[in-house]
Amino acid sequence: MNERLLGILADSFPKILIPGLALTIPLTAISFALALVIAMAVALIQFANIRILMDICRFYIWIIRGTPLLVQLYVVFFGLPGIGVMIDPIPCAILVFAINEGAYSAETVRAALEAVPKGQIEAGFCVGMNWFQIMRRIVIPQALRTAFPPLSNSLIAMVKDTSLAANITVAEMFMSAQRIVARTYEPLALYLEVGLIYLLFCTVLTKLQRVGEKRLGTYIADDK
Repeated sequence: MNERLLGILADSFPKILIPGLALTIPLTAISFALALVIAMAVALIQFANIRILMDICRFYIWIIRGTPLLVQLYVVFFGLPGIGVMIDPIPCAILVFAINEGAYSAETVRAALEAVPKGQIEAGFCVGMNWFQIMRRIVIPQALRTAFPPLSNSLIAMVKDTSLAANITVAEMFMSAQRIVARTYEPLALYLEVGLIYLLFCTVLTKLQRVGEKRLGTYIADDK
């Protein structure tokens, strides 16, 4: 590796990392938080078996899971202006990522809700709880423990998916790398560098996931 390339990598590292810390991570955090709200609402509607609303939720999940995330970004950012709906790049990315991830996470949460033994729900009714109290005090706490590992994996995947936001002019890490590549003509080294930065972020999240799983395991053991 020659001195020129080393200099390019050293100079580009903060120029890629800073957009990651300033934009990629907040974009992921906000989108995932909204996705969890959507997922919980959709999962609870399906779990409650509210017929009309459940059909709407199933249709939403079918459409979102059956179409590519990149296509969804293009439809919202480039397509909606054709009917007079203009959304800025960052809000557009947050909206699309949240809606997309909400569909996948809704199925994760629904499966976790259904994994809670029916006997516990019946016991809740027997002691005088209503449906909302049973959900809040019995079902949801247990379901979230079950759903924590797959939801954590979804969060890690979303960190990497944010690179697609470069296609709608969001200046996150990948776009920063693309701009440097266009100026330096060193695609291999620079794309490897941005890949390593994504790997660093995902490694940190993986460590946090393991810590969270251990704590949840401790809580479950204490409950028993």
